[in-house]
Amino acid sequence: MSMTLCKSVLITGSSRGLGLQLLKEMAKSSNRPSTIIATARNPAGSTALQKLSKTYPGVHIVTLDVDNQKSIRIAQEEVRSIVGEKGLNCLINNAAIGQSMDINTITPEAMMKHFQVNTVSPLFVTKAFLSLLQTAAAQSTGMGIQRAVIINISSIRGSITCNWDEGANFKSYAYRTSKAALNMVTRCLAADLGSDGILCMALHPGWVRTDMGGPDADLSEEESVSGMLTVLSQLTDKDHGVFKDYRGNNLPW
Repeated sequence: MSMTLCKSVLITGSSRGLGLQLLKEMAKSSNRPSTIIATARNPAGSTALQKLSKTYPGVHIVTLDVDNQKSIRIAQEEVRSIVGEKGLNCLINNAAIGQSMDINTITPEAMMKHFQVNTVSPLFVTKAFLSLLQTAAAQSTGMGIQRAVIINISSIRGSITCNWDEGANFKSYAYRTSKAALNMVTRCLAADLGSDGILCMALHPGWVRTDMGGPDADLSEEESVSGMLTVLSQLTDKDHGVFKDYRGNNLPW
């Protein structure tokens, strides 16, 4: 994995789970972006996040509540001051929520909250940082992390095709629906931003042993993130608008 061609990256939801592990792996790598921006709703509450920012150069912490438009605007201004005229090369929309709810336990409130955080928020975070991505894209050619990419962390649970037979055993109306909608957001962004040279894709990290994934999941955080970073480092125009997993396999919508 080499991310040296990517000069700057921003990760939402970096205080724990996959977001924190992405930050750790990038920060300690010798083949890393020079500027790594870790965002979280409450950065001060994450000892691990604070330690990483003090240990590794080029790691910046920015407060960002992805479900708050004022917070998004303030964060955008701070990120602009960090990246300057070089712009932002990589935006990873990682922040999300997830709860298991079947037909008997699902509520309108849970549906709307999942949709807001997992679908609407990534879109409007992207919209806020779009000018910085466009600035970076204007300084290079081709498609990939050397130019500008938007990575929406999705899930195989959002695949309509796979929600059948054994694949339908995971019962979560809210989570599955919100991730399916995020996949559509990703395709919409890809259709709109391809002409700017901004690559957009949805990425499934696998079933990971995090607070959200639970202790019985297949993968450790390290295994998932190692695979995802390899996928990111190898992105080309062929990956624009696609849905992949952490091993680089194409997934059905």
